[in-house]
Amino acid sequence: MRTARFTLDPAFTVGEVNPRLFGSFVEHLGRCVYTGIFEPGHPAADEDGIRTDVLDLVRELGVTAIRYPGGNFVSGYKWEDSVGPVEDRPRRLDLAWRTTESNRFGLSEYIAFLKKVGPQAEPMMAVNLGTRGVAEALELQEYANHPSGTALSDLRAEHGDKDPFDIRLWCLGNEMDGPWQTGHKTAEEYGRLAAETARAMRQIDPDLELVACGSSGQSMETFAAWEATVLQETYDLVDHISLHAYYEPHDGDVDSFLASAVDMESFIENVVATCDHVGARLKSKKKINLSFDEWNVWYMTKTQAEVSALDWPEAPRLLEDNYSVTDAVVFGSLLIALLRHADRVTVACLAQLVNVIAPIMTEPGGPAWRQTTFFPFAQASAYGRGEVLDVRVDSPTYETKRYGEADLLHATAVRAEDGSVTVFAVNRSRTESLPLEVALNGLGLGEVVEHSALADADPDARNTLAEPERVVPHAVDGTVLDEGGLRATLEPLSWNVIRLR
Repeated sequence: MRTARFTLDPAFTVGEVNPRLFGSFVEHLGRCVYTGIFEPGHPAADEDGIRTDVLDLVRELGVTAIRYPGGNFVSGYKWEDSVGPVEDRPRRLDLAWRTTESNRFGLSEYIAFLKKVGPQAEPMMAVNLGTRGVAEALELQEYANHPSGTALSDLRAEHGDKDPFDIRLWCLGNEMDGPWQTGHKTAEEYGRLAAETARAMRQIDPDLELVACGSSGQSMETFAAWEATVLQETYDLVDHISLHAYYEPHDGDVDSFLASAVDMESFIENVVATCDHVGARLKSKKKINLSFDEWNVWYMTKTQAEVSALDWPEAPRLLEDNYSVTDAVVFGSLLIALLRHADRVTVACLAQLVNVIAPIMTEPGGPAWRQTTFFPFAQASAYGRGEVLDVRVDSPTYETKRYGEADLLHATAVRAEDGSVTVFAVNRSRTESLPLEVALNGLGLGEVVEHSALADADPDARNTLAEPERVVPHAVDGTVLDEGGLRATLEPLSWNVIRLR
């Protein structure tokens, strides 16, 4: 195998990593909430019904902004159903997932959960622009954020939350370009509604950060035209536009699946180009940033049949994908793609947090455990804080059916405030190790702290209830740092974290 190479130099950077890049997502879907983070009566539940074993794993995962309550769920969401005494809250049909929502876990419980996770866990609230509009968004904002002295802020205090929630980051609807969305709209309809909502919310608080809905995927027929139309209406009123992308192997094409980040990077770059084109047309100096607020590996082709078969149950097992080593390597590559565009991707939310296409799994009344995808996210969140260095790889390539020629090496590097550097790298070859050489210019690095890899002789190995620790990262020997730079060997089909100081 030919050696893969790149150079790191502090003079060539991408941008600073926003901590929100390590966000996640809690939707009222399947068992994400009920028997996921919230299970009164569980042996590990606290006085509020939050599973402390899950809390421990969420903290270990290192998530920051947590988007709520959807997702498709939000387009039928009546926020007032989710506040006040639990015994008075109504049960509702959720059209998005053909289930019944009890509202036992609502807005106050969500905020309380974030506080238990820790100060790094920031609320990211979505408003319903599918079946509702400006008035309801303003009412939710008043209830959540106004200190006191109004009907809704005083109602919040009556409900036991004297202090405002101070939600700074708001999503203006969800996937409104999608025909599957309750209240689906054209770009013109949504753009006007989003602008009206943003303008009104800013009358209460001009310092909010607002996310407009972008395309639900690069494959949408309206892609790019949707963003251009929406931003024409909202450019001066919003701070971010959203992107959503999920990846799975198609027809057994694992090689293309391993190159999924090629599509993700293309998606990001095309949305940036569209944003900047609109900005240029409007003669604006403002830059719209990207909120990649849904991303993951998701075996989506199974989902439609699962949902169609439902008859309005409460918190059924839905979208509970069990992730393999191969999935985790692709997942790590998607993290690398986000970091490589940290100059414009300033929010990202792994969808979702628990049970539903999630890094954390639980069993009702039983244990919680880490999926294979848990480890790349936790490592990236722990060591991916700082400034992203510009990485341009010289790598051997391979052919894929979906994306053409792709590099076997996918990599990025982040320099922390203390000068240490972490290299994140994926070897996409399923059969061969990949030699790696990294030239280090002006970084003052003297030793390898750690080289960790997630790989396995069985690419289908996964963690389960029966074997919750079947797959874990392991130490890699032989990685050296000398006058010639860094030299390492990346195992076949592997996610690698190489820490230098």
